[in-house]
Amino acid sequence: MRIGQSIDIHKLVEGRKLILGGVEIPYEKGLLGHSDADALTHAVAEAILGALALGDLGHWFPDTDPKWEGVDSQIILKEVARMMKEKGYHIGNVDSLLMIERPKMAPHIEAMRNNFAKALDCDVSKISVKATRGEGMGFVGRGEGVQASAAVLLEEDK
Repeated sequence: MRIGQSIDIHKLVEGRKLILGGVEIPYEKGLLGHSDADALTHAVAEAILGALALGDLGHWFPDTDPKWEGVDSQIILKEVARMMKEKGYHIGNVDSLLMIERPKMAPHIEAMRNNFAKALDCDVSKISVKATRGEGMGFVGRGEGVQASAAVLLEEDK
């Protein structure tokens, strides 16, 4: 077994779509970044890379490469899943946490879980997505940005 963890942070700005866990969420602001800036998907993907000791997202999907500009982060996650399988591992479980003041995430959690399960080719029962607020404190609480974290357990294929 191998364990990985990651945190990703993106700024909320006007004029961008809010995409988290591969779900487009109606809101007046979205996340700033080179790709679609899906912080939750980035945290999960990077945690898998960490468990495999393959470095970070910036190494594999640099923001200097026009190929990744505006890309759907689920494509990045699928590529990381391919790397995981190539190394002889599969998902044991994913535990992720999204920190965002608003909008409410509860209506979108199941769709996020299903997106991750599909991209990672595993049962949805192995995927946890949770959300919390900043309670008015810090950049999350002021609605300036989003922070996402993920921990993954990878199991070696038999």
